[in-house]
Amino acid sequence: MNFEQIHLHLDAYKRHNQIAEAAEYLIRSFQLEHENFAGFGFREEFSPNSLLLTAEGPLGKPQKVMIPRNLFDFDLHLVLNMLAHEMLHVRQKAHGHIVEDKNEREFQAYYEMLFHRVFPQIPEVSDYHKRFFGNKALEYYKRMGEGSELQQKYAVQKAEIEHLIYL
Repeated sequence: MNFEQIHLHLDAYKRHNQIAEAAEYLIRSFQLEHENFAGFGFREEFSPNSLLLTAEGPLGKPQKVMIPRNLFDFDLHLVLNMLAHEMLHVRQKAHGHIVEDKNEREFQAYYEMLFHRVFPQIPEVSDYHKRFFGNKALEYYKRMGEGSELQQKYAVQKAEIEHLIYL
């Protein structure tokens, strides 16, 4: 992927205040599309230093990904990983593919941000963000319940995360 070209496209979208269109461009360019995706909406910006995206909609129904207008003020690799996280939620909430448990959905999405198994075209984030996302994944793993079936199901992935962030 030619990131210089991507940046040029994003800058053009930003100049025209076409933030949702820029996000759609990334979704297409990095093959993140899914039939359960209902488009982008805007959410409140928390601060110039924090970034929050969410996939919203009932399970089994199309999901709208809510983004802040300052999305492209952040590092492109981070933005791509955040979009991939939410697009994984779009898939997890699709009819016929529903992952019911929120802790499982979040664990899978944070795991994806670290290892890119579903979206191998997404670039890696900084070591700082890997540790942050790894710790978030472990937090959701813990919430699954000590010794639960879900924890057993994801024990190998948990070990991979620990190996990655505690090296």
